[in-house]
Amino acid sequence: MSHTIRVDVVSAEAEIYSGEATMVVATGELGELGITPRHAPLITRLKPGKVVVTEASGEKVDISITGGGILEVQPQVVTVLADSAIRSADIDEQAALEAKRRAEEALANRTDAMEIAEAQAKLAAAITQLQALERLRRTLKH
Repeated sequence: MSHTIRVDVVSAEAEIYSGEATMVVATGELGELGITPRHAPLITRLKPGKVVVTEASGEKVDISITGGGILEVQPQVVTVLADSAIRSADIDEQAALEAKRRAEEALANRTDAMEIAEAQAKLAAAITQLQALERLRRTLKH
C-alpha cells in the first residue's frame, strides 16, 4: 500500500510542480478539498486560490492558482491544470502590488461590462498572489 500520491501541477505556461505527496489541499468552487492517497476519483473546477502540496518529507509547497483551473484525482495521480499558476516563493511582490493597483484603477474608471470583468479577474489574480506571499511569510516565521 502506497503512502504517497503523484502530484502534477501545470499551467498554460509551464510545469509548476511534479512529485510525490502525502496530501494535496486545493480551493474548489465549493470550498477546500483535501486529497490523500487512495482518494476516490474526482474532477472539479478550481477557483483562484491556493494549492498546498505536502511532500513525503513533510515540507509544504504553496502554489498560487491565479486564474482558476481543473483538479483531477485518479487512483495514482492528482493533476491540477491551471489557467495560470506560480509557486508562492517565486511571486514578485512589487509586480503583484502594481497589478492590483492597475486593476483597482481600471475598476474605478470602468466603462463597459467586459472591461469590468477583465479588471475583476486581474484584481483577483493579484490578491491571490499577495495572499500566497503572506501565507509563505507566516510559514517561514514558524
